Amino acid sequence: MTIDLSASFKAYDVRGIVGESITEDTVRATGAAFVDVLDLAGRTVLVGGDMRPSSPAFVDAFAEGATRRGADVVKIGLISTDELYFACGTLDAAGVTFTASHNPAQYNGMKMSQAGAVPVSSETGLYEIRDLAQRYLDDGAVPAAAAAGTVSERDVLADYAAYLRGLVDLSGTRPMKVVVDAGNGMAGLTTPAVLGGAVLEPLPLEIVPLYFELDGTFPNHPANPLEPENLRDLQAAVREHGADLGIAFDGDADRCFVVDEQGGTVSPSAVTALVAEREIDRARAEGVESPVIIHNLITSRAVPELVTARGGRPVRTRVGHSFIKAVMAEEGAVFGGEHSAHYYFKDFFNADTGMLAAMHLLAALGEQDRPLSELMHQYDPYAASGEINSEVADKDAAVRRVAEAFADPGVAVEDLDGTTFTSAGEGWWFNLRPSNTEPFLRLNVEAEDAATMERVRDRVLGIVRA
Repeated sequence: MTIDLSASFKAYDVRGIVGESITEDTVRATGAAFVDVLDLAGRTVLVGGDMRPSSPAFVDAFAEGATRRGADVVKIGLISTDELYFACGTLDAAGVTFTASHNPAQYNGMKMSQAGAVPVSSETGLYEIRDLAQRYLDDGAVPAAAAAGTVSERDVLADYAAYLRGLVDLSGTRPMKVVVDAGNGMAGLTTPAVLGGAVLEPLPLEIVPLYFELDGTFPNHPANPLEPENLRDLQAAVREHGADLGIAFDGDADRCFVVDEQGGTVSPSAVTALVAEREIDRARAEGVESPVIIHNLITSRAVPELVTARGGRPVRTRVGHSFIKAVMAEEGAVFGGEHSAHYYFKDFFNADTGMLAAMHLLAALGEQDRPLSELMHQYDPYAASGEINSEVADKDAAVRRVAEAFADPGVAVEDLDGTTFTSAGEGWWFNLRPSNTEPFLRLNVEAEDAATMERVRDRVLGIVRA
């Protein structure tokens, strides 16, 4: 039976279970459709992958499909997702990387980019690629172009590392000890290249490695630092080694999470605020009057407040990297941040890179003497619940029950990416957002103090889970 590609093609990327919803045949057809839909015959297509066991075979299959339709494939080897964006940006070529990010070992997928690191999403060709690939699968063959393309290889790691170092200079920072948990993902390759001395001159950083061995079976813990249990080894190592901070990356190393010198977690919103201030200062020094900072609607209210106070202009958008990248380009924004620890930079082709965000944090910490916990206090003034998932059969009905319970003239309601309820008088807001792919309602609550946050959180959860 032919596989239905709608099972693996999502709004922003492709993800599926290897051998079931994503196979070498589906990948080969997708490679061909990628070339056809984006009109890439006779042009270069970059193809790389992460450390998952299935990635090398998928790279080869995609290359077969792409070259059969006339594209010249350049295999760029083992890469993090932000390495793909770097390569697409600097080489001005479309590309794909095989990864399923933080998903378990049985998964793999594709993240696609046009030349210049412009994302390929459901709104910019991904579903057209899906539909054409489905036709090739149903027909049982990919038609041959008049002239087949070529295959070559190129390593982009050293250039990627040098590019990032050119954006944030860490050579003069005070000596610091940093524990990095790569989770057996691609940060095990990129961290020594960028922050260590593997390909460039060493920096005044002592890197304590955790799980740097590339292993797509994830033998130590899932490569998803968003889950608190996956940070425990990092927190323990920071305390054991007396480190200045700890950094954890997800499987494809495009997101970074931070813990302070005491092992306490640093919220992505606080990191967003810190990096935003640095990017605002840099842009204003270059003559930009009111630099734009993008943040999604679940980011702490501290972010737009601090951006405004620093002389920037905050712009709020929906959750999701394709939305963020589109608004980054439209607004000419210098930086954007999400609650999920995706960080976007104008100087990185409007794309997200966890490594560059980590470098900004290291630079900010290293240019002053306070510990990270004290430095970040100013960026985290509110009490937040973090994202809480509730499995609900009828998500719309649950949201309606919450809306009825919170119907009050003093509570503003906004329907942008879920539903946001705000009580300015009581100093709280919360957002209920249904997952597009799972039977979950995602709740985020923020308030001026912990007691208020907990009261609102527990009331909402009681209604949702009733």
